[in-house]
Amino acid sequence: MSKLQFKTNVKCGACVAAITPEMDKVAEGAWKVDLTHPDRVLTVDRTLSEETIIKALNDSGYQGERI
Repeated sequence: MSKLQFKTNVKCGACVAAITPEMDKVAEGAWKVDLTHPDRVLTVDRTLSEETIIKALNDSGYQGERI
């Protein structure tokens, strides 16, 4: 299993709720956002392409950058 991390513009619990439907489509149960980290780090614990994760964020109205 691969772990990918992304710096995001997800800011709060409502933002996490907004990305949940798209993120669950690609990585159900295998992702989380650390809202306490200044970069609001999204961690995905599943083998997926970077593009798939960024597309899921974009489809939700948010952005991510691989770190």
